[in-house]
Amino acid sequence: MAAQGGGALSRKAGALSGAAPAPGDKSISHRALIFGALARGTSHITGLLEGDDVLRTAAAMRALGAEVERAGGVWRVDGAPWRTPDQVLYFANSGTGARLVMGAVAGAGIGAGFAGDASLCGRPMGRVLEPLGMMGVVAKSHGGRLPVEILAGGDLTAVKCVLAKPSAQVKSAILLAALGANGVTQIHEPVLCRDHTERMLAAFGVKLGIKDDGEVGRILSLAGGQTLTPTDVSVPGDPSSAAFLAAAALITPGSEITITNVLVNPLRFYQTVREMGGDVSFENERTESGEPVADICVRHSVLHGIETPAERAPSMIDEYPILAIVAAYAHGETMMRGLEELRVKESDRIASVEAGLAACGVDVASGEDWLRVRGQGQAPKGGARVKTNHDHRIAMSFLTMGLASNEPVEIDDASMIATSFPEFFQLVSRLGGEIIARQ
Repeated sequence: MAAQGGGALSRKAGALSGAAPAPGDKSISHRALIFGALARGTSHITGLLEGDDVLRTAAAMRALGAEVERAGGVWRVDGAPWRTPDQVLYFANSGTGARLVMGAVAGAGIGAGFAGDASLCGRPMGRVLEPLGMMGVVAKSHGGRLPVEILAGGDLTAVKCVLAKPSAQVKSAILLAALGANGVTQIHEPVLCRDHTERMLAAFGVKLGIKDDGEVGRILSLAGGQTLTPTDVSVPGDPSSAAFLAAAALITPGSEITITNVLVNPLRFYQTVREMGGDVSFENERTESGEPVADICVRHSVLHGIETPAERAPSMIDEYPILAIVAAYAHGETMMRGLEELRVKESDRIASVEAGLAACGVDVASGEDWLRVRGQGQAPKGGARVKTNHDHRIAMSFLTMGLASNEPVEIDDASMIATSFPEFFQLVSRLGGEIIARQ
């Protein structure tokens, strides 16, 4: 792995082959720790992503009163009544951890302070604080951004709310707060987003009403006062992380790889690259801890551009940077719409992707909520040093690009890759790719 603060360079090294596991799903890892800490009793978690973001959530659970320990690859979480922590909860660059724990703290009826690094402090938290305020939570923030202090939870009132923008994090924060509210909270979800929280609530014994209402979306109903029953969780491989390995195989001639134990809920990136002509198949399909899992087989493919519908964006928002890399190798235009959320991620990902692709000789353009890439059906030039803006997905996307571009691609900073995919360099090397750390 690259030294902290160091960059990295990737270049052609021939076809990729073999099998590799994806790291544990980050979204499910956060939730497993939080739900285990809320339950009364002991839960065991296998396959937990041990990246920086998730470890921040583990530390927060300890500060809130739970016992969280790792032994022999299995994480044990002993839930307990939550208490006001002695120190501010620091989430570094983890928006998922910060937003979900805000909801859980509010539902637990305690106060807590929340802080993060400069990147996280620039991301919007008002979208969580507003519905929590409707429920009776008293909080202070810096213009709807971190640092945030929840002064009082408890005595919350159930609400009926509409998710103005599709966000699994906002939805999850409301559901976690609703556990401590009086009455039945209803969430109207006009545009469906990821449902990991709903599935895990059920696994921990919470009754949640789910009504699919045709063209108007989905309505969730949760009665307050429910307690969580401890359960064991097997975390599947993260499909967003696996997408980097899959993309590398799709664009590198002669490649054929298998990525094992990957979450396929929903198909997201894999459905989209199939539509582009990608040779992607699922084997050994099964269900683990309520989630669909499979081994994903990927072969180098001749790809063509497509238009991705805006309604697909909420469920695969994290995969658009790597999809843009794949599009640079395809023949024709790929138009990606509904991407406004990418403007407020760890970086402005639309701007970061556009700048990096342009520097690598790719025809690319963007608007406020769209990105257009025109590929030539062959490897692009590459040869650029790309600024990552301290964004792990930008870093891995352009290192993936360099594995097949005509000239190597360098990134200015690789340190943040550890937040979501600590083994990225090692797994690429295992499959036959070449990434070189830079000081």
